[in-house]
Amino acid sequence: MNIQGQVAAEPQGVAAVPQGQTKAMALAALGVVFGDIGTSPLYTLKIVLGASGHQVVDRAMVLGSLSLIIWTLIIVTSVKYIAVAMRVDNHGEGGIMALMALLSRGRKGLGSPRQKRTFVVIVGLAGAALIYGDGVITPAISVLSALEGLAIKAHSFEPYILPATIVILVLLFLVQPRGTATIGRLFGPVMLVWFATLGLLGIGGIWENPSVLAALNPAHGLYYLLEGGLTSFLILGGVFLCVTGAEALYTDMGHFGRRPIQMAWFFIVFPCLVLNYAGQAALVLDGTPIAENTFYALCPRDLLIPLVILATIATIVASQAVITGAFSMTRQAIQLGWLPRLNITQTSALGYGQIYIGVVNWTMMVITIGLTISFREADNLAAAYGIAVSATMLMDSFLLYIAMREYLGWDPRLSALLAACFIIVDCAFVIANSAKMLDGGWVPLTLAALIAGLMWVWHSGRRAVMAVLVSRYLPIHEFLAEIEERGIPRVPGTAVFMTRSKKGVPPVMAWHVKHNRALHERVVVIHVSIEPVPFVNPEHRLQVETEDDNFWRAMVYYGFMERPDIPPILELIKNRGYDINLDDVTYYIGRETVVPREDGQGLPRWQENLFSIMERNAAQVTDFFRLPVDRVVEIGRQVAI
Repeated sequence: MNIQGQVAAEPQGVAAVPQGQTKAMALAALGVVFGDIGTSPLYTLKIVLGASGHQVVDRAMVLGSLSLIIWTLIIVTSVKYIAVAMRVDNHGEGGIMALMALLSRGRKGLGSPRQKRTFVVIVGLAGAALIYGDGVITPAISVLSALEGLAIKAHSFEPYILPATIVILVLLFLVQPRGTATIGRLFGPVMLVWFATLGLLGIGGIWENPSVLAALNPAHGLYYLLEGGLTSFLILGGVFLCVTGAEALYTDMGHFGRRPIQMAWFFIVFPCLVLNYAGQAALVLDGTPIAENTFYALCPRDLLIPLVILATIATIVASQAVITGAFSMTRQAIQLGWLPRLNITQTSALGYGQIYIGVVNWTMMVITIGLTISFREADNLAAAYGIAVSATMLMDSFLLYIAMREYLGWDPRLSALLAACFIIVDCAFVIANSAKMLDGGWVPLTLAALIAGLMWVWHSGRRAVMAVLVSRYLPIHEFLAEIEERGIPRVPGTAVFMTRSKKGVPPVMAWHVKHNRALHERVVVIHVSIEPVPFVNPEHRLQVETEDDNFWRAMVYYGFMERPDIPPILELIKNRGYDINLDDVTYYIGRETVVPREDGQGLPRWQENLFSIMERNAAQVTDFFRLPVDRVVEIGRQVAI
């Protein structure tokens, strides 16, 4: 057997950011990575103080709340994600799906590299599904909270806030098919202006009451948390809003690199957030009623309208980041086999992350608009906001514990101590947010449960189909001997058969020969494998085996951030010396129709029916592999699962 090529044992990861471009990448990261966490000052402190149930707040409550916000930013964002999580990358990529793919391969020397660990997979899927649940709320609460500043300028604006929010959200989703390459260039500078504004407004508020800086002492937060009883514990649900979007720092690491994100956070975002929260708290200490929007109270009244416009633009940027993040995570889930194939449109040739997925976009739009109309105000949406993100961060903490031990090789005691701190903090936030369950917290959890269920059904169905197809495979030499014995003619041309198996005769080939009583003179069997890494080194893309005269099997490897493209693979095969005529190629693909097993041993009927619906509505194999439609022959067959 002749073998050319090599499987990528260590696929190529994301290249390091060139030294001279770190600052430019940090500016770009401001517009994509920090939109969500950067707009949280619009509503967080107001909601935290309002959660106490008191119309008048005392000094201990204000300093305690501010201290909890500041130290949450430090522990969750600075330590957990910036200092620890960003050390754990899947060849440059971050996020819970990339982390799940990395850890599910298992530790080197401990079992097969493709071994799947049930715990890692379940935790990773739960976290990914929860991110979707949060993603439909972020645009609604962000835009609503920005426009509510108009009511401060004049109460006559109040009836128009909800309609204006809906219009902005609809336009935001409508523009997605056009891509964001052009407007994306403005995201960084806009958010730089936004963070500078946050810092300047905060400094102005602190100037009114500098004693608020005492909240930097964590003792104020601990005292308020311990002495305030159940009420102070429940406000953690509001405190947590200050770190919504922190997971995005890790998820977008592959787009910008670790250093630019760290630079943007420590030199711009974190200082400006702390200043703004402190400025708001200072005004409250100085007598500003908590019923007012404490963020807009920082602004001189004459500049309120420009600030509302800037805030609205910032929330649109934040919402855009959430939507594109949902597109990217969906592609990862598809490539890893947890969602059916969907039509993915590349909206820009300059950036691989510039994609559009219509089903995801329109589903998010319908749900987001529905939530906006149902909850009507940002304070009401806050009840539904946070529980999904806090649960996702808890899932991250569990996976990070495994990563610290197995990937980073840290001392087990240090890993356990850090993980315990993260898990305790995350559990506190999850429990506090659970108090909002009946007030709207059930919404993202229900969405997450539905998405996780669909992922599990699809994955289970694919495994069941694969088990049936594998059982039908014949050895190559036995199949070819039978062809020769029966006198099956070999007609001119090259046939390419797409297969899910790494060995044996593809069922679509056997069916073709059985019914057409002929086989092409040259045959290429192609198996595409999506590896649990973001990118595969092009040098290790292809492995070709010669099964018989003019009969070759090609193993093609892609990362979960790449899109398969088969025609260039055939060119690569020909360039390696294999005798195929690229002008006379016919592609053969199979399309399974799933039916229930008659012996009652298959999947539950409801699961089989749901999987069948998902498969029928999946994108065409021709689109997924970029096959030329005028050269494709699709062969249908029934598979009983």
